[in-house]
Amino acid sequence: DVQLVESGGGSAEAGGSLRLSCVASEYIHSSFCMVWYRQVPGKEREGVASIMRRDGSTKYADSVKGRFIISQDNAKNTLYLQMDSLKPEDTAVYYCAASSDCYSGYWPPRADYWGQGTQVTVSS
Repeated sequence: DVQLVESGGGSAEAGGSLRLSCVASEYIHSSFCMVWYRQVPGKEREGVASIMRRDGSTKYADSVKGRFIISQDNAKNTLYLQMDSLKPEDTAVYYCAASSDCYSGYWPPRADYWGQGTQVTVSS
């Protein structure tokens, strides 16, 4: 199975920035998309952003539009999430995932492979 490993989490002040990375252990088929999710204890996991492997098209949750940018380096099997203008409500565990469900139209898409998660904490 594909292994996904996130890094780059940590603490930031409101208005600050963090960049998350996610490295895949092997090639992920171009029919997949890559997705960042986040979860706060006691709440459902929510989709943050997705990017199609094939053409790089992106989708964002309304809560992060204009502040977060998802990108990928297919040669390095690496996914990124640039998070700017951070808010305390962005505090969560962030997970990267690979999904074969991105063409279904559902949001967030059902993930096939998950990373272990990385904590992001934003202080006011």
